[in-house]
This record gives sequence, structure tokens and C-alpha cells, in this order.
Amino acid sequence: MPGRLTTTTPHRRKPMSASELLDLAMAAASEAGRTLAGGRAAPHSVDIKSSPGDVVSELDRASERLIVETLLAARPDDGILGEEGGERAGSSGIRWVIDPLDGTLNFLRGTSAFAVSIAAEIEGESVAGVVYEPATSRTYAAVRGHGAWCDGRPITASRQKRLSHALVGTGFGHDLALRAQQASLLGDVAKRVMDIRSSGSAALDLCAVAAGHLDVYYECDTRLWDRAAGTLIAAEAGAAISGRVPGRPGDELVIAGSAPLVDAIRDLCAERLRPDPAGGW
Repeated sequence: MPGRLTTTTPHRRKPMSASELLDLAMAAASEAGRTLAGGRAAPHSVDIKSSPGDVVSELDRASERLIVETLLAARPDDGILGEEGGERAGSSGIRWVIDPLDGTLNFLRGTSAFAVSIAAEIEGESVAGVVYEPATSRTYAAVRGHGAWCDGRPITASRQKRLSHALVGTGFGHDLALRAQQASLLGDVAKRVMDIRSSGSAALDLCAVAAGHLDVYYECDTRLWDRAAGTLIAAEAGAAISGRVPGRPGDELVIAGSAPLVDAIRDLCAERLRPDPAGGW
């Protein structure tokens, strides 16, 4: 498990360990995961957000409330950015980025690819992160500068260099116009790689890169809560991380995997996806 990465924040005299932040995140994720697992068989009320494929259930909201309550009970001065609850300013210098249920459609349809994702940020950089998969009780975790683990065992990303031998993960946005561009891009990618996978959970796909199950993953139109923990875990496992700009994942594009494959996928994205004036694709 990780060594001690210490940081200081404006309103706390005692040095703070990122390992302690990870422990708190893991406890919150595990508790929320048990709530989700226990509620899988029950009927759920669902609200549509931006499109029929972009939905939120009462268990998304219940999971986020539980996580926020757990974190703030231990650290009441921290900030919060949650997918369902918006943003809460803090004074400690720590912000928690929370996806209480990544893969909501999978969850609602009874498949197992859904997760709880929590990252702790300092000055906009994730320093500790956990992705918990309730269906398997599998826990992926990392501390910046100290590696990544699955269920306490170190994991290492793929070193595959040849795109033609790569197993590639991807996902699709909710916007239909963007999805058409993504489909066109996927056609180009599919001709060049060994095979394609899409789990429906960005957090789990990033962890699959970290564990070497995928050689590279890319997706357009994610949000910070989808990737904050997963990109840290993948990077600490040795994966290169990128967006439209090398080393800078963003909402418009995130790529993770072995460096040669990340470069190749970024080049294909630049050819196929057209940026709009607002900075997206």
C-alpha cells in the first residue's frame, strides 16, 4: 500500500497524508457501493437529464448523499464536486470529486459494469483516488507518486506498442450529433486495432487500462467526475494520459494507455473530430 505523501492546506496546521485521504475515500466508496448493491433488485424512479440515455436514479442521489455525509463528517471544511449535487466550496484546500454511480444505465438494466468513483484534489490535481465496483467488490486505488492497486495488489498498465495488436476501450456521448462523429471515428479505429470494447463506465475502463486488461482507452464528452479517480489510477499504473493536448485530459477528450497507442489514437481523433468554438468537438 502507499507510502505517505504529505501536503499542507491553508487552514490546517498538521501535515496531511494523501494515504489518509485515500482511506477515507475507500470507506465512503465501499459504504455507497453496498447501498447500490443492496438496491439492484428494487424498482427505481428515473429522471432524464440531457437525453434519454443520460439518466439519474434515486440511488445515484442516495449514493452521493451518503458519500458527501461520510466525507464531510470527517473533513467539514473540504470542497465537493459531485455529479448529482453540484459544487460546494471549501476552505481546506482539498476538493472531493465524486461520481456516485458511473454506469447508471448498466445498473438499471441489471448488468455489472457500474462503479463508485471518488478522487481527492489539491490545487486541481488528483492526489488520491478510488474506483469501487460493487458487483464484484473489486477496489482500484492510487496515491499520486506511489503507484496503483487492485484489492491491495500492485497493477501495471499495458506496454503494447502496436496499434494492430491493441485491445481498445471507448464510450459514447449523449449528444446525438457528437455520437455520429464518434461512430465515424470508431470506424477508422476499428480497421487498425485488434478489437474494441465498450463497458459503459469511463471509470471502469480507465481502471481496465491500469490493470492491463485494455491496451488503450479513449472517450469524448466525459466529465471530471467520470475520470478524476480513474486517470490517476491509470497514470500511477504507468499509463500515459492525454486529451487533445498531450498530458491534459479534458471533457472533450480523454485517452489513457501505452504512450505509442495514446499518440496514435490522439492523431486519429484530430483527423476525425472537429473542434467547435466553445472548445469541444
